[in-house]
Amino acid sequence: MRSNYSSEVAEKLDGKKVTLAGWVHEIRDMGQLKFLVLRDREGFIQITAKKETTDKKILEAIEGLSKESVIEVVGKVSANPRAPNKVEVIPEEIRVVALSAVPLPLDVTGKVDADLDTRLNNRFMDVRKPQVAAVFKIRARVQESFREFFSKKGFVEINPPSIIAAASEGGTELFAISYFEREAFLCQSPQLYKQMLMSSGLDKVFITMPVFRAESHNTTRHLNEIYQMDIEKAFIQDEEGVLEELEGVTQYLLKKVSEECAKELKTLKREIKVPKLPFKRITYDQALKLLEKNGIKMPWGGDFTPEADKKLAELIPEPFFTTQWPTKIRAFYSKPMEDRPEICRAFDLCYMGMEIASGAQRIHNHDELVEALKRKNLKPENFEFYLKAFRYGMPPHGGWSIGAERITEAITGVSNIRECVLYPRDRTRLEP
Repeated sequence: MRSNYSSEVAEKLDGKKVTLAGWVHEIRDMGQLKFLVLRDREGFIQITAKKETTDKKILEAIEGLSKESVIEVVGKVSANPRAPNKVEVIPEEIRVVALSAVPLPLDVTGKVDADLDTRLNNRFMDVRKPQVAAVFKIRARVQESFREFFSKKGFVEINPPSIIAAASEGGTELFAISYFEREAFLCQSPQLYKQMLMSSGLDKVFITMPVFRAESHNTTRHLNEIYQMDIEKAFIQDEEGVLEELEGVTQYLLKKVSEECAKELKTLKREIKVPKLPFKRITYDQALKLLEKNGIKMPWGGDFTPEADKKLAELIPEPFFTTQWPTKIRAFYSKPMEDRPEICRAFDLCYMGMEIASGAQRIHNHDELVEALKRKNLKPENFEFYLKAFRYGMPPHGGWSIGAERITEAITGVSNIRECVLYPRDRTRLEP
């Protein structure tokens, strides 16, 4: 049906016949001229029909079109310095594939604003906007770059289950489901499964998968279904063994986006600066002192507030790690420091004022892990399937997780994480 996308129609094709396919973005009747703007995945192209030279059937076809109808256009490319992109198509045939109903549920041209709920309720049409499509093209490149990086480094991609029998990280924030005669849960993290595989010999693995958190958040940065990009790596000496992988892939995917999504970044009016390696590292204690020095006093042992995250981003504009977190506020499997057990070998990666990744070196000794579960008031017997892997030769290991939505939000600069998800799931939204 289609010989070219709009972006491929250039002056070098002057006089050549092309077949285009897409949606009617705009129609302008200038008396002796009719301009039809066709939109496809790659952009826009102007179709110009002159009344004195264009077949009457084509003119009638244009008059009968409604915005957002799907059409095919067969015509000749004509170089024209006054046309958008200095080129237009003179139609020889217009085929109506599917007429659009009127009125439209929302405006695609961007001339009329719509609130986020209206946009999400009509996502199929919202994504027709170039600014919205740009977000998802960038997200796709982020996820593709993640896979490229770790495939090249010899990591093995694995697929843990999305239905689990016990909490992955403790707590009660799980969605319970009926699983035949048993209760089961939607996976809140692939953590336990990727750790278990460290004893299997597949000692470097990566994952991309959805996870589910039954938390009653109603913020611009939280969702109940998110997409994680995880790794786990064995035979490390400390957390630096996986920090280098995190800073490496972050730099890699930002470089790929800046190089290969230049058009989308321009559409969003964003410029990405590719950071240099290594990223800055500050401890949790150092971060508290830095915040206090700049007017934000926080008690030791708590997580950073959004205000604190924002201030740290102002003070450290490049991506940076916060390390050595209080043990009591991190997951049970985070390895405490040998000389100071109240802090552990956990870390966060902050970028553009938000936490986009977190991880840790893990406890790999079975008895220590049992004690860590008890300290969190978790029952070791509920984790027997997991603990079993630690009795028969578990090497030192660690890992982390990047939120695909979080890093896409940081790159694209959108104001709400829901804009980085095609069909977001939150406290109130279960459809479309």
